[in-house]
Order: sequence, then structure tokens, then C-alpha cells
Amino acid sequence: MSQQGAAEGRKGGRGGVRLIGGTALAQSTSAVRLDGVSIAFTLKGGKRYVAVEGIDLGVAPGEFVAVVGPTGSGKSTILNAAAGLLKPADGSVTVFGQALSGINARAGYLFQADALMPWKTALDNVAVALEPQGVARAEALSRARDWLGRVGLATFTDRYPHMLSGGQRKRVALAQMLIRDPEILLMDEPFGPLDAQTRQIMGNLLLELWAANRKAVIFVTHDLEEAIALSDRVIVLSAGPAARIVGEYPVTLPRPRDIAEIRLEPQFHAIYKEIWACLRVEVSRAYATGPA
Repeated sequence: MSQQGAAEGRKGGRGGVRLIGGTALAQSTSAVRLDGVSIAFTLKGGKRYVAVEGIDLGVAPGEFVAVVGPTGSGKSTILNAAAGLLKPADGSVTVFGQALSGINARAGYLFQADALMPWKTALDNVAVALEPQGVARAEALSRARDWLGRVGLATFTDRYPHMLSGGQRKRVALAQMLIRDPEILLMDEPFGPLDAQTRQIMGNLLLELWAANRKAVIFVTHDLEEAIALSDRVIVLSAGPAARIVGEYPVTLPRPRDIAEIRLEPQFHAIYKEIWACLRVEVSRAYATGPA
């Protein structure tokens, strides 16, 4: 990757246009956009803790954006702001050009921890996601079977969560999110608890499903290799508190990608080296200062 290309990928701000991999992206075309967003919490004793500050981030429809940063840099906080779970102290969040008020109904959220109901089968855990939409049970079950088939669990419909492996539970959770057909996918280290081989399998499954009907994705991870292998662009956050965006890097690797094989490409290593030079500084800062 040329220095010029990387610099273009890092351009952006609060103006009407930002550059993503050399392509102009107007605010009105963003699936989700954070403009000058700061999130603060009130601590015991009345102290104010600023988690993230001045975050400018726009994600286009169909774009896969990964967010990396040291522990405590506010990665999940940004996701929660995009989901409407946290209200910014400053700045604004827009969804397809409309100001976000309350929960982001156009987004699906996949958490790191399992959110499956232990008393429901895999089929019912997926079908239940359609209840708020008023979908008839017969149709919900039919669509749930279809989605379990898409994630490779067609023969596991009657299994309860405790009967499934970690990877299988993640597949159920993925189907549970996607069955609602959200336009934005918010993913908070969804594969973090899995072993390396299962993470690669899940990564390839995610890319396969995403390629079939591209959604806007914000994918939070501690794993820089995972971020590069999956995304179109990698966002680097500084160490907290008051974390900010310190780097934006386009990922120009060709698609479709295999999570394992793409990491063997020389271009992958060049991108990794460039991003790690930025991320390493922030990781070192986080370890040097310790918890805020």
C-alpha cells in the first residue's frame, strides 16, 4: 500500500465529504454516521469519565469497517452509540441521514457473550427474533429453519444451547441477528471467545453471508489480523480515557477472501505492518498508564 493511498484513507472529519479508499462518501449516503461524538459517564462521587471524544466515523451501505484499539479505548462504547443504547454527551448520530433517537431499529447487534435463551431450542432462539415484528409463528419457524440451514445447523434445530459447542452457539446467534434482515450489523468481538480454528470458520461464514446481501458492518475486535482479513477499512482508536480516532486505513485486498489464506499474502503483511505501527503506540500507552 502506498503512503499516498494510506493518507487518503485517513482523511475525513466533520465536513460534508470524507474519503474512504479514495472514494467520496457524502453524509447523506452513510448507513450510520457519528459526528463529533463524545460519550461520558458519571462515576461514584460525581466525577465525570469521558470514554470517547470527538469521534467522526461514517460507514457506507455495504461497507465492512473494523474498529481496533487497546483495552479500554471505547470500542464497545462506539457500538453502543451507533445502536442507540448510549446518548452522546456531545455530537450526533445519524442513520441513513436521519438523526438517531432511541434504539436503532435498523441495526442488528451481535454481542461477545451468548445471548441465547437456555430454555429454547436453536430453532426457537432464532424464530423468537421475529416476534417483535408480529410474524406468525409458523412463518417464523419456517424462516428460522432456513437461516439455521444457511449457517450450517440444519440438523441441530432441536438442540438446546447447552448441547451446542461455542462455535455452534455463535452460528445460532448470527442467524438470530440476520433473520431480522437489519441494514446495519454491529458486532462486538463476536468470535473472541472461540478457538483460532473456529474463529476462522466463523469469519469465512460471516463473509459469505455478508457478500450475499451486503450490509453496513461495524466490527469491533482486539485481533488486528482478523480486522484486516474481514474489512474494507480499519479504524484505530487511541488509548483511553477520552479515546479518539488516530488512524483510518483502507484494506485493498481482493474479495472474495479466505480468512486463513489471505493472511499469507504479501499485501496483507504490508497492511498489517502499517496499521500496527500506529496501534502499537496506543497499546503501549494503555499499558504504561494502567486503568484510568
